[in-house]
Amino acid sequence: MRFRSTVAAVLVVAVGLVAGAVALVALLRAELTDDVRQVAGARAERVASVIEAGRGVPSLTVADRDEQFIQVLDAEGRVVAASANVEDLPALAAPDGDSESRITTPLDEDEFLVVAVTADGPDGPESGKTVLVGRALIAVAESTQIVTRLLLVGLPLLLVLAAGATWMAVGRVLAPVTAIRTEVEAISSAELHRRVPLPSGRDEIARLAATMNRMLDRLERSQSAQRRFISDASHELRSPVASIRQHAEVALAHPGSTTQERLAGTVLAEDVRIQHLVDDLLLLARADEDALRPQLHQVDLDDLVLDEARRLRSAGAGLRIGTTGVSAARLDADAQGLRRVLRNLGDNAARHARSQVAFNLAQEEDGRIVLGVEDDGTGVPPADRERVFERFVRLDDARARAGEGAAGSGLGLAIVKELVAAHGGTTTVSESSLGGARFEVSFPRP
Repeated sequence: MRFRSTVAAVLVVAVGLVAGAVALVALLRAELTDDVRQVAGARAERVASVIEAGRGVPSLTVADRDEQFIQVLDAEGRVVAASANVEDLPALAAPDGDSESRITTPLDEDEFLVVAVTADGPDGPESGKTVLVGRALIAVAESTQIVTRLLLVGLPLLLVLAAGATWMAVGRVLAPVTAIRTEVEAISSAELHRRVPLPSGRDEIARLAATMNRMLDRLERSQSAQRRFISDASHELRSPVASIRQHAEVALAHPGSTTQERLAGTVLAEDVRIQHLVDDLLLLARADEDALRPQLHQVDLDDLVLDEARRLRSAGAGLRIGTTGVSAARLDADAQGLRRVLRNLGDNAARHARSQVAFNLAQEEDGRIVLGVEDDGTGVPPADRERVFERFVRLDDARARAGEGAAGSGLGLAIVKELVAAHGGTTTVSESSLGGARFEVSFPRP
């Protein structure tokens, strides 16, 4: 990039300098030639004015014999008077009246500019004379040659200076890019804490460095979350596996301490727990890959809410399940996904409730559908209302009151948030009118 930028800059400067040099030489030549023309024309006008006044032909002496000559021609084109340096020569230019021409004279091999001026005679233009004044263009040629030589020497030097300046300037501009590239090459998955250097200023490179640092921040957070997720998942899977192993070892060591039916029941319960945990992990993995694609159909959400309320009543937990606040609501959604949302919210409310759980469902004036699940438990402290939706988060109160196994894996609310988000909705938690927590799910207008 540095080389290409330098070459492009040199080419642009070269084209500009060459065009300027050609224009300069052309303008200089035209200006000097015009000066020669004016001097020759002025001398010819003076001679013609003397002839027209009837005072004969004036003295035709010239100071610069090799650079100027004068001839006076009659109407037939014959030389009737001339300066001493061309007095033996015929007419050196055609008598075309008030005009000019360029010739090479016997005086010198250089080119002469000849100006012709007509002087009327006493009988009119037919008897008049033509005054020819020629001046050498050697000064014009020498001046333009000198300027051309200077340009031939100066232009390459200017191009070299332009190339060097461009090379250094682009190098200084790209120095932060080199530093960023070097640092990025040194960053590995084990060193995501490192950051690329931020150059001074607010140009595009500085914004690029800031963007790359923000990307590294996201990667570091993602890696930390992934490691924490793997650690928590390993811990959760270790518990049922350890329980199965413990019961199996006890059964082998003490055959009479348990029955085959009790051992099979324990293994089955822990296996179901593992299956549910694996299903939850797979669902969250799909959410991380943005692979949750709900199959949308018309769903009567109130029917699903009432089904969940009946399930909780049949669970025999001794809780009052209220559904008086449930009204009709229909939306395009994935019925299976909504059932899982309701089950997780219902289980969470039942786990923390003292004696009562309430469902309510309503359609707001702006068209949104709002689902609420409330309990009369201890609630969720304001400081934990965002954290409670994170994965494997279980509040200490839940562990203390229910024990680690009964408190669940800490994935239920995280799954609720992901499934609701896949439907374009939002999930929040606030204080319930029953005294505990109110988990509210808001779906967009159908």
